Amino acid sequence: MGVFTGTVTPSLCHYVQTFRVQQDRLFALDAEMDFTEQFFISLGAAVVLYYGIKLLFFSRILFPKVCFPISETFFTSMGEWAVVTGASEGIGRAYAFALAERGMNIVIMSRTKSTLDQVAKEISNSTGQKVRVIIADFTDENIFGEVEEQLKDLCVGVLVNNVGILPSFIPYRFLESEDLDQTITKVINCNVKTMVKMCRMILPQMDKRRKGVIVNISSGIASVPFPLYTLYAASKIFVERFSQGLQAEYENRGILIQAVAPFGVCTRMAGYQPPNSVTFLPEDFVKNSLQYLRAGNKTHGSICHIVLGWILQCIPLKVLHSDSLLQGMQNYVKKTTQPAASGTSFKEP
Repeated sequence: MGVFTGTVTPSLCHYVQTFRVQQDRLFALDAEMDFTEQFFISLGAAVVLYYGIKLLFFSRILFPKVCFPISETFFTSMGEWAVVTGASEGIGRAYAFALAERGMNIVIMSRTKSTLDQVAKEISNSTGQKVRVIIADFTDENIFGEVEEQLKDLCVGVLVNNVGILPSFIPYRFLESEDLDQTITKVINCNVKTMVKMCRMILPQMDKRRKGVIVNISSGIASVPFPLYTLYAASKIFVERFSQGLQAEYENRGILIQAVAPFGVCTRMAGYQPPNSVTFLPEDFVKNSLQYLRAGNKTHGSICHIVLGWILQCIPLKVLHSDSLLQGMQNYVKKTTQPAASGTSFKEP
């Protein structure tokens, strides 16, 4: 049998070389496609996992009693007394009643003695708990020394910073506010300074005992920059950031600090909007919000308001801040507000 001893022709060598180059390219392309495919599969899995976890956490709000349980003795275990500012009506009054019903003695604070005395009588008669009244106008910068003196001997387990002032229920541009300099001072004193000062008074004894609860009332409109209520909304975002920062500092000291940011609640500050599926009576809102006390450093207080907050944050700011929408909101509020409320500063009486 003969053996091939000839040379390979140049065309055959070129064919083999070309085949190998193409094969290498195919292998490289296949590897690149495998990497790209793997990358997008991993990315998709990460997105699904991320939103799955968010959905899981969101689903917890549907079952607050199961996911964030609070024992019947929780509040009384924090201390003997609860202090509520702006407690003469609305959300503050509802918190005072709710905490008294849970066995706490109550200190209610606001600026009108006759109203507070009536609330104190109602709480005492309906719950049997002790009630103390402190008269305080929190727009006054020099009120806090007297308040601290009256609280110094009390074992305060719960502090609810509810008092607040809305410059006007009618939405206005910042420079259109009446008595602007005075309005700025009042809003900062009442909405910001009072909360910080009350925390400074009460927090040291909570820190010493390694337990306590502080609830600071914010507002749902602080979820986004909110034109025409700019000063009020900005003061309420301070409430949220202060509360969240303070909770991070003192959580490991056994102290629970939470900002509560409601949307519609039927109060004088909200123009007594009639209750409906999104606007709650104060008593109903407080009952719901207390179920979310262990839900984190901020809550909107109810499933409905949590969804509203999520929707509001999903709307592009260009839409929310458009002139047509702002003008429409202003016209709507003017139309639905009683004439006596126009330009009125709303504050706990």
